[in-house]
Amino acid sequence: MTKVRVGGFSISLDGFGAGPEQSLENPLGKRGRELHQWFFGTRTFRAMTGQDGGSDGVDEAYAHRAMDGFGAFILGRNMFGPIRGPWPDDVWKGWWGANPPYHAPTFVLTHHPRDPIEMEGGTTFIFVTDGIEAALDQAKRAANGRDVKIGGGVETVRQYLRAASIDELHLAVSPVVLGQGEALFAGIDLPALGFRVAEHQPTAHATHIVLSR
Repeated sequence: MTKVRVGGFSISLDGFGAGPEQSLENPLGKRGRELHQWFFGTRTFRAMTGQDGGSDGVDEAYAHRAMDGFGAFILGRNMFGPIRGPWPDDVWKGWWGANPPYHAPTFVLTHHPRDPIEMEGGTTFIFVTDGIEAALDQAKRAANGRDVKIGGGVETVRQYLRAASIDELHLAVSPVVLGQGEALFAGIDLPALGFRVAEHQPTAHATHIVLSR
């Protein structure tokens, strides 16, 4: 049965999932990269970026799980790129180059229509203009029995949490204090949504927490 999951979502100790002022130079916002140090050294990340080697152990196990078993992905417009408003042209095709790491249909939430983009490695970006429920319906059909990943960014995860659509949420809590940025849980009552802590495991780089309903 298809589950809707968030996997490998890094947050700071003070609850921010991205830094402020996202831009082409700072796609994760200022200081946002600091949240993901646990991920960058893993075998999974290095393979995604065409490199050999990488760490094994707990961080790698959670990194692998964060990208495995998904038949479709959903991204917010900001997760796809820094462009705002109507698409000026068809040049921008995401942060990841010709072969994005998704290798599956990837639905991008936007208010502005755009034709699908077929990329190398099996990723097709499909732009959805009629809301989060429509995107999730399409993603579940495309996933063909596999899970759907809500890939971010912060506001996209928050929208699906408020809609009670997420079954499992894996957070990597990094030992970083940002002070400002995009707060993941502001105004969201996780126990009222039915979440409980199912797993928690610390490493030198993050504390991995899995919340499930």
